[in-house]
Amino acid sequence: MTAGAVEPDEDMPAPPARPTVRVGAPTERRNPLSVDLDLMSTRDVLTVINEADRRVPAAVAAVLDEIATTVDLAVAALRGGHRVHYFGAGTSGRLGVLDAAELAPTFNSPRHWFCSHLAGGPDAMWRAVEDAEDDERGGAVEAASCVRAGDLVVGLAASGRTPYVLGALASARAKGASTVLLCANPEAEAARSVDVFIGVDTGPEVVTGSTRMKAGTAQKLVLNTFSTAVMVRLGRVYSNLMIDMVATNAKLRGRMISILVEATGCSEQVCQQALAAADGDLKTALVSLVSGAEVDAARAALARSADQVRGALALLAS
Repeated sequence: MTAGAVEPDEDMPAPPARPTVRVGAPTERRNPLSVDLDLMSTRDVLTVINEADRRVPAAVAAVLDEIATTVDLAVAALRGGHRVHYFGAGTSGRLGVLDAAELAPTFNSPRHWFCSHLAGGPDAMWRAVEDAEDDERGGAVEAASCVRAGDLVVGLAASGRTPYVLGALASARAKGASTVLLCANPEAEAARSVDVFIGVDTGPEVVTGSTRMKAGTAQKLVLNTFSTAVMVRLGRVYSNLMIDMVATNAKLRGRMISILVEATGCSEQVCQQALAAADGDLKTALVSLVSGAEVDAARAALARSADQVRGALALLAS
C-alpha cells in the first residue's frame, strides 16, 4: 500500500453495483464514414458532420404519414379540451421543453395546451441529472399525476428504450391517453406498445452514441413539423401568416402591420388604423379589412366561429 493510503475496512459493505446496459440502437453503432475523425483537419471534420446531417431531412420525410396521424390526434385532443404532453430525457427532453415553450409566443396558444416533462426536473435543462433517465417508476408516477383520458402523450427517446419515457407512456396509456413514441431507432421494441410509432432512421452518429447530433436534429425537425401543423389545423395561421402572435416588442408590433398589409393588400396607414380600431387585435383587424365589415361585426363573427378567421369571413360573406 502506498504511503498515505487508507486501508479498506473489511467490515464496511461495498457500495451496490450500478446497473449497466449496452444499447443496440442504430445510434450506438459506429459510423464508418467518421473513423479517425480526430486525425482529420478542421475543415474535413466539418465536412463529415455536414454530409451526415444531410441524411436527416430525408429520414424525416419517410415518416410524414406517422407525423400526420399524430397531428390529427393532437388536434382532436385540443379541440376536446385535452392536452398534449412531451416526456423525454437528456437532449430529447430538452427539445420537448423548447418546442412547448415556443408555441405560446409564436401562436398565442394557451400555455396549458402543450406540457413538457423532463427526466430530472427543471435542473436537467442545464446539467445532466444522474440516473434520471433510468427512473421508469418516476416517469410513470409523473404521467399518472397529470395525464388524463383524452390527452395525447408523446415520448421522446433517441434510442427508443429510455425507461423514464417508457414508464410515462405505459402509465398514460393506462389512463386512457393516446400515446406516441418518437425515436431514432426504427427497430425499437416499444413500437408495439404505443398508438403511433415514429422511428426516424438517422443511422449511426458521427461521434458514436452522441444523439445530440443527427438524432437530436431529427427530433427537432419532427417536433417543429408536428406542432406547427397542429397550429395550422387549429386556425392559428391564415394563409402562411402568423395571425395569433403576441406583439411583445417593437419588432413584433411592426410585424403585425406587415401581416395585415400582406394579407389584405391595404396600405400601411389603413392597416394601422384598422389595428387601432380593433384595440390591437390582429384577427379582428384582419377580418374587418378582408370582409369590409365594421370592427364590432368582425369581432362578433370571430366569436361565433371559435376565433377562426376563415370561419368568420364565411359568416360575413353569407
